[in-house]
Amino acid sequence: MSSSASISLTRFLIEEQRAGRINPDLRLLIEVVARACKTISIAVGKGALGGVLGDAGSPGVASMNIQGEAQKKLDVLSNEILLEANAWGGHLAGLASEEMDTSQPIPDVYPRGNYLLMFDPLDGSSNIDVNISVGTIFSVLRCPDDVTTPRDEHFLQPGTAQVAAGYCTYGPSTMLVLTVGHGTHAFTLDREVGSFVLTTRGMRIPEETKEFAVNMSNQRFWEAPMQQYVGDLLAGTEGPRGKDFNMRWVASMVADVHRILTRGGIFSYPLDSKCRDKGGKLRLMYEANPMALLVEQAGGAATTGRARMLEVQPTGLHMRVPVFLGSKREVETATRYHCEYDAVSGNAAAVA
Repeated sequence: MSSSASISLTRFLIEEQRAGRINPDLRLLIEVVARACKTISIAVGKGALGGVLGDAGSPGVASMNIQGEAQKKLDVLSNEILLEANAWGGHLAGLASEEMDTSQPIPDVYPRGNYLLMFDPLDGSSNIDVNISVGTIFSVLRCPDDVTTPRDEHFLQPGTAQVAAGYCTYGPSTMLVLTVGHGTHAFTLDREVGSFVLTTRGMRIPEETKEFAVNMSNQRFWEAPMQQYVGDLLAGTEGPRGKDFNMRWVASMVADVHRILTRGGIFSYPLDSKCRDKGGKLRLMYEANPMALLVEQAGGAATTGRARMLEVQPTGLHMRVPVFLGSKREVETATRYHCEYDAVSGNAAAVA
């Protein structure tokens, strides 16, 4: 893209505002999140030189988050960057993070706006120390009209209520992928000038695919329909699917989803016997819902294996769900395996 044709994120958002798709507060919110992501990108890019690799906490004792997972130093730093950046602008009523037990209203010393922000500050952080792409995921909801000091329950809105969602991936280049409900668009950080530039308008996921992403080490724990589905994929041209599939698995959701948005595929993190009691592995509000909106806006699909992801009613800030998302026809096929199994077996554990 030549400089004369370059469209910065700011210009893109102003044009969306003029078209009546977003208001000034939502525009400011997205710009602030993008600016925070640029700061996180710098910290990630320094790697060992910045002294931010490894676990947070005292030597020999890792700090744990609400999920019971060891926090990396960059998890904590990224969370603090996003909290500080969004505290004072007047566009938010409150925010919630995967790294915090409860939601947090905007401090009384600052004006409050009409939006709620949810984020996973550094998805895939277990990959930080080995220099694999990680990212930030965010979701924006409206604060209920009669609420001035939002609490956890005010965040519990289905994914269909999102007014914006996106992620920033920190890899060979830093990219912001964004939707405000009118398509999914990719911006690349021009490090020389410090701004995000529109590089793909209207990303589209092919409906058909020959690639799947799943953690095969969990195969022995999967439910029967998932066993059958992946077994049929692996059977290739000789099996019922009649074609060969390739497997890709980065173990960083942002990286896996970015590949799917770019060239198609299906990402799966199904229900299994290890995570059944929790409802699934991935978090609905911080990971599944924003990714589902981005994928649907790019022509893809996202389900729990049984139902449309964006229609799931949250029951808690840290609710977990199974996830199937990506190329529309393949997601529909994976979902059909589960629904047909439930119909035959009368499976009472079906996830709505």
